[in-house]
This record gives sequence, structure tokens and C-alpha cells, in this order.
Amino acid sequence: MTSHVRADALADVLNEDRTDILVTALREYLQDATHDDALVQEIAAAYYDDGITYEQLKSLVSAEDAANSRVLKEQLDQDYIDDVADL
Repeated sequence: MTSHVRADALADVLNEDRTDILVTALREYLQDATHDDALVQEIAAAYYDDGITYEQLKSLVSAEDAANSRVLKEQLDQDYIDDVADL
């Protein structure tokens, strides 16, 4: 059974709109995905590489993980500046 057929069937059972079912499913998926350690590491790497902003980082991971990533990025940037200054 395809996903859209399942979503339609569930919407019928719950007497809800299919869009509401899909939005709820996506919200739950994103919530679960951001607790996956491998994905959190990928998100942090994107932040360190300036692929996403700090605001985007905060929207994807816990406040604690975002704050830790910000501090680490600042330390990494400072270490790089210090290394270049020593050349």
C-alpha cells in the first residue's frame, strides 16, 4: 500500500484532512530525527562549515546541543586564527 493511500485511509478513520495527517507525521519524524546522534553530528558539521546559521541549528537540536556547538565553533575559529598568526 502506498503512503498516500495509507494517509488517506488514516484521515478517513480519524475524520481528519490528509494534510493534517501528513503535517503531524512530518513533525513527529523531525522530532525523532533530531535525537539521532548521527544526524545531530551531521547538523553540527553543517553549522561548523557555515552551511546553516545558528538560528537554524537551534531549530534542529536541543538548546544545550546548540550552545555547545556554538562554543566549540568559536574555539575552533580562534584556534585557526592563532595557528595562522603563528605562521
